[in-house]
Amino acid sequence: MDDTRDPSRDPARDPSLDLARYQRLSRDTWSVIQTDHPIVYPTLGLANEAGEVAGKIKKIFRDKGGVIGEAEREALKGELGDVLWYLTQICTELGLTLGEVAEANLAKLASRQARGTLGGEGDGR
Repeated sequence: MDDTRDPSRDPARDPSLDLARYQRLSRDTWSVIQTDHPIVYPTLGLANEAGEVAGKIKKIFRDKGGVIGEAEREALKGELGDVLWYLTQICTELGLTLGEVAEANLAKLASRQARGTLGGEGDGR
């Protein structure tokens, strides 16, 4: 029997798992997901722009000792504007205002602060 399909073996714990075998096995959990919805583009854009912000911050610490000069500040302002644009489009698609989102966020954070759960993990804390 082909051990790549043996359900009694845990491929994640198999030390002989190589990347080619992983690629074959991982395909068992893959499927095509339709993404022809107007929320997809701004969501991907938001993730991309947030990554650009993170990349610029990383380079500030890697290359400039964490010093944020005027040029870095302006570059970050531009990227944060892009983040804001995509966030706004997602809110609009969901029928939410930025004000509603901001108020809900402040209420959530105040509740967590009052309960001493600002730190930690999980949405339900």
